[in-house]
Amino acid sequence: MRMSETGTARRRLRLGLTWRVIALTSLVLVGLAALVTAHGHGTLERQFQEAREAHQARQHREIRLALERSAEGLRELAALVASAPELARAVQAGDSEGAHRALDGQWPTLQLEAGVERIGVYAPDGTQVAARGGRPAVAPEGIERWLHQVRLDDRPLTALICQAGCRQFSVVPMLVAGETAGMVMLSRSLVDLTRQLHDVSGSDVALLLRGDTMVDQAGDIPRLPEWDAHLLALTRSEVTLPWLQALASEVSMEALVSAPRQIAIDGRELEINAVTLAEHEAPGGSGYLLLITDITRQLDVIQWHTRNLFFMGLAGWLVAEAILLLILWRPMLRLRRLAQVLPGLAEGGFQRARTAIPVGRPRLADEIDLLETTTLGLADQLEALEREVRRRREQVVSQLRALGRERDFVSSLLDTARVLIVSQDAEGRITLINDYAQAALGRREDELVGAHFDAVFPGLVPIGRNSGLPREEERPLHSPGRGERIVAWYHAPLAAEEGRPAGRISVGLDITERKAAEARLIWLAQRDPLTELYNRRYFQEALDRALAKGVHGAVLLMDLDQFRDVNELSGHHAGDELLRLVAGTLLDHLEHRGVIARLGGDEFALLLEETDADAAVSVAQYMVKLLEDLGLSIGERRHRVSASIGIVLFPEHGETPTDLMASADVAMYKAKETGVQRWHLLHALDHAKGELQERVYWVEQLHQALQGDAFELMVQPIVRLRDRSVRHYEVLVRMRDPSGELLLPGRFIPFAEHSGQIVQLDRWVLRAALKVLRRVQSQGIGLAVNLSGQSLHDDGLTTFLADELRASGADPEHLILEITETAAVTDFSTARGVLEGIRALGCQTALDDFGVGFSSFHYLGQLPVDYIKIDGSFIRSLPHNEDSRIIVRAIADIAAGFGKAAIAEFVDQEVLVPMLRDYGIAYGQGYHLGRPVPVEEAFGPA
Repeated sequence: MRMSETGTARRRLRLGLTWRVIALTSLVLVGLAALVTAHGHGTLERQFQEAREAHQARQHREIRLALERSAEGLRELAALVASAPELARAVQAGDSEGAHRALDGQWPTLQLEAGVERIGVYAPDGTQVAARGGRPAVAPEGIERWLHQVRLDDRPLTALICQAGCRQFSVVPMLVAGETAGMVMLSRSLVDLTRQLHDVSGSDVALLLRGDTMVDQAGDIPRLPEWDAHLLALTRSEVTLPWLQALASEVSMEALVSAPRQIAIDGRELEINAVTLAEHEAPGGSGYLLLITDITRQLDVIQWHTRNLFFMGLAGWLVAEAILLLILWRPMLRLRRLAQVLPGLAEGGFQRARTAIPVGRPRLADEIDLLETTTLGLADQLEALEREVRRRREQVVSQLRALGRERDFVSSLLDTARVLIVSQDAEGRITLINDYAQAALGRREDELVGAHFDAVFPGLVPIGRNSGLPREEERPLHSPGRGERIVAWYHAPLAAEEGRPAGRISVGLDITERKAAEARLIWLAQRDPLTELYNRRYFQEALDRALAKGVHGAVLLMDLDQFRDVNELSGHHAGDELLRLVAGTLLDHLEHRGVIARLGGDEFALLLEETDADAAVSVAQYMVKLLEDLGLSIGERRHRVSASIGIVLFPEHGETPTDLMASADVAMYKAKETGVQRWHLLHALDHAKGELQERVYWVEQLHQALQGDAFELMVQPIVRLRDRSVRHYEVLVRMRDPSGELLLPGRFIPFAEHSGQIVQLDRWVLRAALKVLRRVQSQGIGLAVNLSGQSLHDDGLTTFLADELRASGADPEHLILEITETAAVTDFSTARGVLEGIRALGCQTALDDFGVGFSSFHYLGQLPVDYIKIDGSFIRSLPHNEDSRIIVRAIADIAAGFGKAAIAEFVDQEVLVPMLRDYGIAYGQGYHLGRPVPVEEAFGPA
């Protein structure tokens, strides 16, 4: 009975242990299966995200490369257009029609094949010469800024602007003989780019424009009000448009730009990625590219693999439990031997345990077999743990060595860094200082450690106790051998150690050279680099301060006379030397009186405070005397210095710097006009301003007349005295004012000469006269046209005349160009070169007003002229003035001797005609012989 109970107990015990082991291992295996499944799912998710991120990065690169290729292609197209010779010639000539013809040959190909929306051709000054396509999609000031930048840099410019659509722009210079003759600008939309991106990336692509910007054809373009955006382009719009509308209602554009979003729509899993396009944002608008990718299949694959992992884990668990069950049923043998072996494992008897436990396995294993296996496994684990402990001990030793190396590195860094590094405790006492700081101070470490920071590096504000906040400041430092230095200190708190208040670390950077550079920049901002005087900006600020103080004073504006002659005769280096000489003289003698400045060019100014009119005039007279004693010798040539000085008082002549400088300018020109005392004190301000306003009025009237062809030509016959026949006429110009009245040249020519518009007027008269000459030259009639002295300095005059002769078809042999004797002799070499160039074209030349200028017969022989027009002041007085008769006869004889025909001006009475014939003068001109009449009256209607 006892044996039966014992056997039953053993079976119950064995059965219970087996099932407990199975239950425990089941929990372990199921947990492992779940862990493996979760880990596998997480790994797949992570790999998917990494793949998506790589895909997004690749898409971004593709977008960037596509934009760069598109921009480069557009630039090459612009360069191709700009390289057209006929276009360059048209732009140089200002021929808008020629430029349009040059574009017409390329425009269809560029529009259809390259997607170019617009071509614009611009002159060097930024004016548009020709254009094809729609109006510009960017503000005029933006185009002007691009043209200005291309003109300055002389290299192409590309830009991407999202404003009323997303477009790429390219501006390239048009180079002719190494000089910029104009600019070409091309633009095209990015809509075609979306289709290319769709083909390359495999994702659907949308092009959006956000903001209040007016969109081209806005009525035909879908709009997403939640994003305040218009869809400029969208691939597979019938499918993707509902997706974007659903996305816009759930996700803001800002969130989408910050990170891609995944969203489920209509049973599909979508990933949307937003890319900002615009490089130069227009106000109120932004361009974006949306990449829409369907990732449903990838997510389904992840779920499928996760399920497989889970089921495989379950299958493995079942197989493991089956095997374990078979093992547990094997008989338990060698229990006592195991009991003797187990204590030896604690002493490292691993090999002894392996030898004692048989390696063979019975066919049916039980708990004893499991215990043997566990014992062997325990021996292996203990041995592995011992190896792990040994390995970790070696790692600890290695880490301690690495920490030692890091400590040495930090110490070396502190000692070799070219900055001052100081650590302090909470009270400001130095605890560590690097070698560079010690060398800068010239003191040893033991002298510095423990000293207070403020005592070693004194400053205006003591550093005090640590507030826990970073702080920046500048402090002086006396460095042996280097003198006073300026150090910028950056203080930051250190982490507090347990039981001790936090200290701080201070890093100092020597900024002495930077401070010196800043002081130099301030000097350059206030000074003129050439003369080292104050510049215009500083002078105006000083004048503004003087006006704000309410004091009385004066402004003296000085302009050097004939400064241009110095530059032209001796070179610009001589002009610069002369400016420095004048500036040095003014500084030496007048620096104590007030602010002296060079305003630019050859203009200087002197600001005098607490000064009245008499004192200002005295200073001006002193300045004139100083300059009279100056001279500059260049080789064998000596340039004397003279100047015109305008004097104004404040606040009498102006209450703002602008008004005062304008009044001073008027006074200075008054001094130039008088030319006697070299200075002028402005008295009648209203009258002077009236003259200035009159000049401004006439400059504007002349500008409008030149633009609107408000000039008219009249002709006066030049009669051959022998037979009273008319061989040619002198062309005279009249201007029609806004009321319709014809104005004589005396009303507007002086203002044209003063403003420089006389050159444009000369060209207008030449062009109009050549058209008339083309009509009448077949009748043997010639025309004489007067040229101003300023046109002699027009480098393009000869080229202009040649072009107009070709364009008009006029015969140059019937054209006579007249210049005054004074203008010719004043700049003899220039006049001679211009006259020779004119005669080389086949034209004839005449010297006008001869006798009242220099009247040098030497010049007469050297100048290449065909006619000499004797000034009318001699002709009028012939009947009653013997001197005039002698002069006229002499001029006629000399002209005949040089082979030149003489023309008498102001023949206003019959008694003069036989006298002139007796003197051998061939031609006459005057009211007695013929008054000026309109061209239509003289030659008939065109």
